[in-house]
Amino acid sequence: MTTRILPAVGDPDAARSVTTLLSQLPDAEPAAPVGDSTQLIDTLARLAGEAIEELPEVVLVHERIGPVPALELIREVSLRFPAVGVVLITADASPGLFAASMDAGARGLATLPLSYEELANRVQAAALWSTGVRRHLGTGGDVFTGPGGTVVTVTGAKGGVGATVTAVQLALAAQASGYTAALVDLDLQTGDIAAYLDVQFRRSVVDLAAITDISPRVLSDAVFSHDTGLALLLAPGEGERGEEVSDRAARQIVSALRSRYEVVVIDCGSQMNGANAAAIEMADTAVLVTTPDVVAVRGAKRIVRMWDRLQIRKAEETVTLVNRFNRNTEIQPPLIQRITGTRMSGTAVPANFKELQGVVDSGRMHELDPRSTVKQALWALAGELGLVKPAQGAEPRGGGMLRGDRGLIGGRRRKGGTTSGGGRK
Repeated sequence: MTTRILPAVGDPDAARSVTTLLSQLPDAEPAAPVGDSTQLIDTLARLAGEAIEELPEVVLVHERIGPVPALELIREVSLRFPAVGVVLITADASPGLFAASMDAGARGLATLPLSYEELANRVQAAALWSTGVRRHLGTGGDVFTGPGGTVVTVTGAKGGVGATVTAVQLALAAQASGYTAALVDLDLQTGDIAAYLDVQFRRSVVDLAAITDISPRVLSDAVFSHDTGLALLLAPGEGERGEEVSDRAARQIVSALRSRYEVVVIDCGSQMNGANAAAIEMADTAVLVTTPDVVAVRGAKRIVRMWDRLQIRKAEETVTLVNRFNRNTEIQPPLIQRITGTRMSGTAVPANFKELQGVVDSGRMHELDPRSTVKQALWALAGELGLVKPAQGAEPRGGGMLRGDRGLIGGRRRKGGTTSGGGRK
Protein backbone atom coordinates (compact mmCIF):
# COMPACT_ATOMS: atom_id res chain seq x y z
CA MET A 1 0.00 0.00 0.00
CA THR A 2 1.31 3.42 -0.96
CA THR A 3 1.46 5.95 1.88
CA ARG A 4 0.97 9.57 0.87
CA ILE A 5 2.88 11.96 3.11
CA LEU A 6 2.59 15.74 3.27
CA PRO A 7 5.42 17.50 5.18
CA ALA A 8 4.81 20.91 6.74
CA VAL A 9 8.29 22.34 7.30
CA GLY A 10 9.08 26.05 7.26
CA ASP A 11 12.89 25.90 7.26
CA PRO A 12 14.29 25.10 3.76
CA ASP A 13 17.24 23.07 5.10
CA ALA A 14 15.00 21.02 7.37
CA ALA A 15 12.55 20.53 4.49
CA ARG A 16 15.31 19.10 2.28
CA SER A 17 16.44 16.77 5.05
CA VAL A 18 12.91 15.51 5.68
CA THR A 19 12.20 15.08 1.96
CA THR A 20 15.43 13.09 1.49
CA LEU A 21 14.54 10.68 4.28
CA LEU A 22 10.93 10.31 3.11
CA SER A 23 12.07 9.44 -0.40
CA GLN A 24 13.92 6.45 1.06
CA LEU A 25 10.89 4.98 2.81
CA PRO A 26 9.38 1.93 1.08
CA ASP A 27 5.98 2.50 -0.59
CA ALA A 28 6.07 6.20 0.37
CA GLU A 29 4.74 8.96 -1.86
CA PRO A 30 5.94 12.24 -0.30
CA ALA A 31 4.44 15.47 -1.58
CA ALA A 32 6.35 18.72 -1.92
CA PRO A 33 6.70 20.36 1.52
CA VAL A 34 4.40 23.22 2.46
CA GLY A 35 6.08 26.17 4.13
CA ASP A 36 3.57 27.43 6.69
CA SER A 37 0.41 26.54 8.59
CA THR A 38 -1.91 28.47 6.29
CA GLN A 39 -0.59 26.64 3.23
CA LEU A 40 -1.03 23.29 4.98
CA ILE A 41 -4.68 23.89 5.88
CA ASP A 42 -5.43 25.31 2.43
CA THR A 43 -3.81 22.31 0.75
CA LEU A 44 -5.73 19.79 2.84
CA ALA A 45 -8.99 21.66 2.30
CA ARG A 46 -8.40 21.77 -1.47
CA LEU A 47 -7.64 18.05 -1.61
CA ALA A 48 -10.70 17.21 0.50
CA GLY A 49 -12.81 19.41 -1.78
CA GLU A 50 -11.64 17.54 -4.89
CA ALA A 51 -12.16 14.08 -3.43
CA ILE A 52 -11.83 12.62 0.04
CA GLU A 53 -9.51 9.93 -1.31
CA GLU A 54 -7.02 12.64 -2.30
CA LEU A 55 -6.14 13.43 1.33
CA PRO A 56 -2.72 12.15 2.45
CA GLU A 57 -2.58 9.40 5.04
CA VAL A 58 0.17 11.16 7.01
CA VAL A 59 1.02 14.81 7.70
CA LEU A 60 4.40 15.69 9.24
CA VAL A 61 4.45 18.94 11.24
CA HIS A 62 7.83 20.47 12.09
CA GLU A 63 8.10 22.13 15.51
CA ARG A 64 9.11 25.49 13.99
CA ILE A 65 6.23 25.74 11.55
CA GLY A 66 4.46 29.10 11.60
CA PRO A 67 2.66 31.38 11.98
CA VAL A 68 0.36 29.03 13.92
CA PRO A 69 2.28 27.10 16.63
CA ALA A 70 2.82 23.42 15.89
CA LEU A 71 0.53 22.04 18.62
CA GLU A 72 -2.29 24.38 17.66
CA LEU A 73 -1.86 23.42 14.02
CA ILE A 74 -2.00 19.72 14.92
CA ARG A 75 -5.19 20.34 16.88
CA GLU A 76 -6.82 22.09 13.92
CA VAL A 77 -5.77 19.41 11.42
CA SER A 78 -7.03 16.68 13.76
CA LEU A 79 -10.39 18.41 14.17
CA ARG A 80 -10.96 19.27 10.51
CA PHE A 81 -9.42 16.16 8.94
CA PRO A 82 -9.74 13.49 11.63
CA ALA A 83 -8.70 10.53 9.46
CA VAL A 84 -5.31 12.07 8.63
CA GLY A 85 -2.50 10.82 10.88
CA VAL A 86 -0.32 13.67 12.16
CA VAL A 87 3.28 13.23 13.34
CA LEU A 88 5.15 15.99 15.17
CA ILE A 89 8.86 16.47 14.35
CA THR A 90 10.65 18.05 17.32
CA ALA A 91 13.95 18.24 19.15
CA ASP A 92 12.14 18.10 22.50
CA ALA A 93 11.45 14.48 23.48
CA SER A 94 10.24 15.31 26.99
CA PRO A 95 7.22 13.47 28.44
CA GLY A 96 5.42 16.81 28.79
CA LEU A 97 5.61 17.61 25.09
CA PHE A 98 4.72 14.03 24.18
CA ALA A 99 1.58 14.24 26.31
CA ALA A 100 0.68 17.67 24.92
CA SER A 101 1.08 16.50 21.32
CA MET A 102 -1.10 13.45 21.98
CA ASP A 103 -3.74 15.69 23.58
CA ALA A 104 -3.66 17.88 20.47
CA GLY A 105 -4.35 14.86 18.27
CA ALA A 106 -0.93 13.76 17.03
CA ARG A 107 -0.46 10.07 16.25
CA GLY A 108 3.26 10.08 16.96
CA LEU A 109 6.39 12.11 17.69
CA ALA A 110 9.70 11.90 15.79
CA THR A 111 12.74 13.46 17.44
CA LEU A 112 15.42 15.59 15.79
CA PRO A 113 17.89 14.83 14.35
CA LEU A 114 15.71 12.45 12.36
CA SER A 115 16.75 8.85 11.91
CA TYR A 116 15.47 6.64 9.13
CA GLU A 117 14.26 3.89 11.46
CA GLU A 118 12.33 6.17 13.81
CA LEU A 119 10.73 8.16 11.01
CA ALA A 120 9.73 4.97 9.19
CA ASN A 121 8.14 3.56 12.36
CA ARG A 122 6.20 6.76 13.11
CA VAL A 123 4.98 7.15 9.53
CA GLN A 124 3.95 3.50 9.32
CA ALA A 125 2.03 3.65 12.59
CA ALA A 126 0.21 6.87 11.59
CA ALA A 127 -0.59 5.47 8.14
CA LEU A 128 -2.01 2.24 9.58
CA TRP A 129 -4.13 4.21 12.00
CA SER A 130 -5.40 6.47 9.19
CA THR A 131 -6.24 3.50 6.98
CA GLY A 132 -8.07 1.77 9.82
CA VAL A 133 -10.16 4.84 10.57
CA ARG A 134 -11.09 5.27 6.92
CA ARG A 135 -12.01 1.61 6.59
CA HIS A 136 -14.14 1.80 9.73
CA LEU A 137 -15.95 4.97 8.70
CA GLY A 138 -16.35 4.05 5.03
CA THR A 139 -15.74 6.21 1.99
CA GLY A 140 -19.10 7.83 1.46
CA GLY A 141 -20.12 11.42 1.73
CA ASP A 142 -18.02 13.95 3.55
CA VAL A 143 -16.76 11.76 6.40
CA PHE A 144 -13.14 12.82 6.23
CA THR A 145 -13.47 16.55 5.74
CA GLY A 146 -13.50 17.08 9.48
CA PRO A 147 -16.31 17.91 11.88
CA GLY A 148 -18.34 21.04 11.76
CA GLY A 149 -19.11 23.56 9.13
CA THR A 150 -18.28 26.91 7.64
CA VAL A 151 -16.67 29.73 9.62
CA VAL A 152 -17.24 33.29 8.37
CA THR A 153 -15.68 36.35 10.00
CA VAL A 154 -17.04 39.88 9.56
CA THR A 155 -14.67 42.81 10.12
CA GLY A 156 -15.35 46.54 9.84
CA ALA A 157 -12.97 48.81 7.94
CA LYS A 158 -13.60 51.24 10.80
CA GLY A 159 -16.15 51.64 13.55
CA GLY A 160 -19.74 52.25 12.49
CA VAL A 161 -19.67 50.78 8.97
CA GLY A 162 -22.21 48.05 9.79
CA ALA A 163 -20.14 44.96 10.59
CA THR A 164 -22.37 43.85 13.47
CA VAL A 165 -25.60 44.26 11.49
CA THR A 166 -24.00 42.24 8.70
CA ALA A 167 -22.88 39.46 11.05
CA VAL A 168 -26.28 39.23 12.73
CA GLN A 169 -28.19 39.02 9.47
CA LEU A 170 -25.82 36.45 7.94
CA ALA A 171 -26.29 34.21 10.99
CA LEU A 172 -30.08 34.71 10.94
CA ALA A 173 -30.20 33.81 7.24
CA ALA A 174 -28.23 30.61 7.85
CA GLN A 175 -30.44 29.62 10.79
CA ALA A 176 -33.65 30.39 8.90
CA SER A 177 -32.60 28.22 5.97
CA GLY A 178 -32.20 25.17 8.19
CA TYR A 179 -28.55 25.20 9.22
CA THR A 180 -27.48 25.05 12.86
CA ALA A 181 -25.80 28.43 13.32
CA ALA A 182 -23.72 30.16 15.97
CA LEU A 183 -23.08 33.90 16.20
CA VAL A 184 -19.92 34.90 18.07
CA ASP A 185 -18.96 38.37 19.31
CA LEU A 186 -15.17 38.74 19.18
CA ASP A 187 -15.37 42.52 19.29
CA LEU A 188 -14.10 41.95 22.80
CA GLN A 189 -14.12 45.49 24.16
CA THR A 190 -17.13 47.07 22.46
CA GLY A 191 -19.23 44.14 21.20
CA ASP A 192 -22.93 44.94 20.75
CA ILE A 193 -24.52 41.69 19.59
CA ALA A 194 -26.27 41.28 22.96
CA ALA A 195 -27.80 44.75 22.60
CA TYR A 196 -28.85 44.16 18.97
CA LEU A 197 -30.71 40.98 19.94
CA ASP A 198 -32.03 42.11 23.36
CA VAL A 199 -30.04 39.53 25.33
CA GLN A 200 -28.97 39.61 28.96
CA PHE A 201 -26.64 36.71 29.72
CA ARG A 202 -23.88 36.60 32.30
CA ARG A 203 -21.61 34.14 30.51
CA SER A 204 -19.34 35.17 27.66
CA VAL A 205 -16.44 34.07 25.50
CA VAL A 206 -14.12 34.88 28.42
CA ASP A 207 -15.53 31.91 30.34
CA LEU A 208 -13.98 29.60 27.73
CA ALA A 209 -10.61 31.36 27.55
CA ALA A 210 -8.89 29.44 30.35
CA ILE A 211 -10.27 26.01 29.42
CA THR A 212 -7.81 23.79 27.58
CA ASP A 213 -10.31 21.12 26.51
CA ILE A 214 -13.69 22.60 25.54
CA SER A 215 -16.19 19.75 25.76
CA PRO A 216 -19.69 20.02 24.23
CA ARG A 217 -21.16 20.47 27.70
CA VAL A 218 -18.73 23.25 28.61
CA LEU A 219 -19.49 24.97 25.31
CA SER A 220 -23.25 24.71 25.78
CA ASP A 221 -22.95 26.28 29.25
CA ALA A 222 -21.26 29.35 27.74
CA VAL A 223 -23.64 29.70 24.79
CA PHE A 224 -26.99 31.50 24.94
CA SER A 225 -29.86 29.95 22.97
CA HIS A 226 -31.76 32.78 21.32
CA ASP A 227 -35.47 32.66 20.44
CA THR A 228 -34.55 32.55 16.76
CA GLY A 229 -32.59 29.33 17.27
CA LEU A 230 -29.23 31.05 17.02
CA ALA A 231 -26.53 30.04 19.48
CA LEU A 232 -24.87 33.19 20.81
CA LEU A 233 -21.40 33.41 22.29
CA LEU A 234 -21.18 36.96 23.55
CA ALA A 235 -18.44 39.47 24.29
CA PRO A 236 -17.76 40.18 27.98
CA GLY A 237 -19.76 42.92 29.65
CA GLU A 238 -16.53 44.34 31.07
CA GLY A 239 -14.43 45.28 28.05
CA GLU A 240 -11.13 45.03 29.89
CA ARG A 241 -11.70 41.29 30.34
CA GLY A 242 -11.33 40.85 26.61
CA GLU A 243 -7.57 40.70 27.15
CA GLU A 244 -8.08 37.28 28.75
CA VAL A 245 -8.97 35.80 25.36
CA SER A 246 -5.63 34.93 23.75
CA ASP A 247 -5.08 33.83 20.18
CA ARG A 248 -4.62 30.26 21.41
CA ALA A 249 -7.92 30.41 23.30
CA ALA A 250 -9.64 31.84 20.22
CA ARG A 251 -8.38 28.96 18.08
CA GLN A 252 -9.73 26.41 20.53
CA ILE A 253 -13.06 28.20 20.78
CA VAL A 254 -13.47 28.47 17.00
CA SER A 255 -12.51 24.81 16.56
CA ALA A 256 -15.04 23.77 19.22
CA LEU A 257 -17.78 25.83 17.58
CA ARG A 258 -16.91 24.51 14.13
CA SER A 259 -17.24 20.95 15.43
CA ARG A 260 -20.78 21.57 16.70
CA TYR A 261 -22.44 24.01 14.29
CA GLU A 262 -22.85 23.96 10.52
CA VAL A 263 -22.34 27.73 10.23
CA VAL A 264 -20.33 29.93 12.59
CA VAL A 265 -20.45 33.71 12.01
CA ILE A 266 -17.95 35.80 13.99
CA ASP A 267 -18.19 39.56 14.47
CA CYS A 268 -14.56 40.73 14.75
CA GLY A 269 -15.31 44.46 15.11
CA SER A 270 -12.83 46.95 13.68
CA GLN A 271 -9.99 46.71 16.22
CA MET A 272 -7.45 43.93 15.66
CA ASN A 273 -6.12 41.76 18.47
CA GLY A 274 -4.69 38.28 18.77
CA ALA A 275 -8.07 36.62 19.27
CA ASN A 276 -9.89 37.95 16.23
CA ALA A 277 -6.72 37.70 14.11
CA ALA A 278 -6.67 33.96 14.88
CA ALA A 279 -10.36 33.69 13.96
CA ILE A 280 -9.82 35.49 10.64
CA GLU A 281 -6.91 33.22 9.80
CA MET A 282 -9.01 30.10 10.53
CA ALA A 283 -12.10 31.32 8.69
CA ASP A 284 -13.33 29.76 5.46
CA THR A 285 -14.47 33.23 4.37
CA ALA A 286 -13.42 36.63 5.71
CA VAL A 287 -15.81 39.49 4.96
CA LEU A 288 -14.54 43.07 5.22
CA VAL A 289 -17.29 45.69 5.47
CA THR A 290 -16.74 49.23 4.24
CA THR A 291 -18.80 52.22 3.25
CA PRO A 292 -18.18 54.10 -0.01
CA ASP A 293 -16.28 57.02 1.51
CA VAL A 294 -12.60 57.95 1.60
CA VAL A 295 -12.03 57.34 5.32
CA ALA A 296 -13.61 53.87 5.35
CA VAL A 297 -11.91 52.75 2.13
CA ARG A 298 -8.54 53.88 3.49
CA GLY A 299 -9.31 51.89 6.62
CA ALA A 300 -10.13 48.83 4.51
CA LYS A 301 -6.86 49.17 2.62
CA ARG A 302 -4.95 49.54 5.89
CA ILE A 303 -6.55 46.38 7.35
CA VAL A 304 -5.89 44.33 4.22
CA ARG A 305 -2.24 45.35 4.20
CA MET A 306 -1.89 44.56 7.90
CA TRP A 307 -3.42 41.10 7.43
CA ASP A 308 -0.95 40.45 4.62
CA ARG A 309 2.08 41.64 6.63
CA LEU A 310 1.10 39.46 9.59
CA GLN A 311 0.32 36.50 7.30
CA ILE A 312 -3.24 36.41 8.58
CA ARG A 313 -4.93 36.52 5.20
CA LYS A 314 -4.14 37.52 1.65
CA ALA A 315 -6.07 40.33 -0.04
CA GLU A 316 -7.44 38.07 -2.77
CA GLU A 317 -8.83 35.72 -0.09
CA THR A 318 -10.91 38.53 1.43
CA VAL A 319 -14.45 39.43 0.35
CA THR A 320 -15.30 43.14 0.62
CA LEU A 321 -18.91 44.18 1.16
CA VAL A 322 -19.97 47.75 0.39
CA ASN A 323 -22.56 48.99 2.88
CA ARG A 324 -24.72 52.11 2.44
CA PHE A 325 -24.22 51.86 -1.30
CA ASN A 326 -25.46 54.69 -3.50
CA ARG A 327 -24.94 54.82 -7.25
CA ASN A 328 -24.47 58.57 -7.05
CA THR A 329 -21.32 58.45 -4.91
CA GLU A 330 -17.94 58.95 -6.54
CA ILE A 331 -16.47 55.86 -4.87
CA GLN A 332 -17.96 52.77 -6.52
CA PRO A 333 -17.19 49.06 -5.90
CA PRO A 334 -14.78 48.68 -8.86
CA LEU A 335 -12.65 51.49 -7.45
CA ILE A 336 -12.70 49.91 -3.97
CA GLN A 337 -11.61 46.62 -5.51
CA ARG A 338 -8.64 48.29 -7.21
CA ILE A 339 -7.63 50.10 -4.02
CA THR A 340 -7.86 47.10 -1.67
CA GLY A 341 -6.99 44.25 -4.03
CA THR A 342 -9.80 42.16 -2.54
CA ARG A 343 -12.71 40.34 -4.16
CA MET A 344 -15.94 42.31 -4.13
CA SER A 345 -19.16 40.64 -3.06
CA GLY A 346 -21.83 40.33 -5.71
CA THR A 347 -24.18 42.21 -3.40
CA ALA A 348 -24.03 45.79 -2.16
CA VAL A 349 -26.19 46.93 0.77
CA PRO A 350 -28.26 50.04 -0.03
CA ALA A 351 -28.12 53.18 2.10
CA ASN A 352 -31.44 52.93 3.91
CA PHE A 353 -30.88 53.37 7.64
CA LYS A 354 -34.53 54.27 8.25
CA GLU A 355 -35.37 50.59 7.79
CA LEU A 356 -32.98 49.69 10.60
CA GLN A 357 -33.52 52.46 13.11
CA GLY A 358 -36.55 50.97 14.85
CA VAL A 359 -35.14 47.47 15.32
CA VAL A 360 -31.72 48.81 16.33
CA ASP A 361 -33.18 51.12 18.98
CA SER A 362 -35.42 48.36 20.37
CA GLY A 363 -32.76 45.65 20.24
CA ARG A 364 -34.90 43.52 17.91
CA MET A 365 -32.63 43.14 14.90
CA HIS A 366 -34.07 39.67 14.34
CA GLU A 367 -37.48 41.26 13.66
CA LEU A 368 -36.29 43.35 10.72
CA ASP A 369 -39.05 43.45 8.08
CA PRO A 370 -38.44 40.81 5.36
CA ARG A 371 -39.37 43.49 2.82
CA SER A 372 -36.46 45.64 3.96
CA THR A 373 -34.01 46.25 1.14
CA VAL A 374 -31.16 46.06 3.66
CA LYS A 375 -32.27 42.63 4.86
CA GLN A 376 -32.79 41.39 1.33
CA ALA A 377 -29.29 42.48 0.36
CA LEU A 378 -27.65 40.87 3.42
CA TRP A 379 -29.57 37.62 2.98
CA ALA A 380 -28.56 37.66 -0.68
CA LEU A 381 -24.96 37.94 0.54
CA ALA A 382 -25.58 34.90 2.76
CA GLY A 383 -26.69 32.99 -0.32
CA GLU A 384 -23.65 34.18 -2.23
CA LEU A 385 -21.35 32.93 0.55
CA GLY A 386 -23.06 29.54 0.66
CA LEU A 387 -24.56 30.06 4.12
CA VAL A 388 -28.15 29.16 3.22
CA LYS A 389 -29.70 25.96 1.92
CA PRO A 390 -31.49 26.08 -1.43
CA ALA A 391 -35.24 25.85 -0.94
CA GLN A 392 -36.75 22.48 -1.86
CA GLY A 393 -38.19 22.44 -5.33
CA ALA A 394 -36.50 25.72 -6.25
CA GLU A 395 -33.95 26.17 -8.98
CA PRO A 396 -30.71 27.44 -7.40
CA ARG A 397 -29.97 30.98 -8.40
CA GLY A 398 -27.33 32.97 -6.57
CA GLY A 399 -28.76 36.00 -4.83
CA GLY A 400 -32.43 35.16 -5.37
CA MET A 401 -35.01 35.80 -2.63
CA LEU A 402 -37.88 33.64 -1.48
CA ARG A 403 -40.96 35.09 0.11
CA GLY A 404 -40.87 35.12 3.88
CA ASP A 405 -38.02 34.49 6.28
CA ARG A 406 -36.93 31.07 5.07
CA GLY A 407 -34.15 32.91 3.32
CA LEU A 408 -32.52 32.82 -0.04
CA ILE A 409 -32.08 30.38 -2.82
CA GLY A 410 -28.29 30.13 -2.63
CA GLY A 411 -26.20 29.15 -5.62
CA ARG A 412 -24.04 26.02 -5.71
CA ARG A 413 -21.47 26.36 -2.98
CA ARG A 414 -17.83 26.63 -3.90
CA LYS A 415 -14.69 26.55 -1.83
CA GLY A 416 -13.79 29.99 -0.55
CA GLY A 417 -17.33 31.15 0.05
CA THR A 418 -18.50 32.11 -3.44
CA THR A 419 -21.45 30.78 -5.35
CA SER A 420 -22.37 30.60 -8.95
CA GLY A 421 -24.63 33.19 -10.45
CA GLY A 422 -24.38 35.99 -7.89
CA GLY A 423 -25.33 39.41 -9.27
CA ARG A 424 -24.74 42.91 -7.98
CA LYS A 425 -27.67 44.76 -6.53
